[in-house]
Amino acid sequence: MSTCKKVMKIIGIIAAVAAAAAAVYLVVKKVQEKKALAQGDDLESFVSCSCLDDEPVMVQPPIA
Repeated sequence: MSTCKKVMKIIGIIAAVAAAAAAVYLVVKKVQEKKALAQGDDLESFVSCSCLDDEPVMVQPPIA
């Protein structure tokens, strides 16, 4: 093989590896965004128990 073909083959391999790495990066980024959105929904609707400390607790007497 000529030197030019060897260089082109090496450049092609490097480009393929870079494309695969970019694809993995994008997939991981998308999965992390979905997890962050799902966790964000939980955090927005989260109610701390400390805000309920001042309210009286309604307890029903036991039925005998």
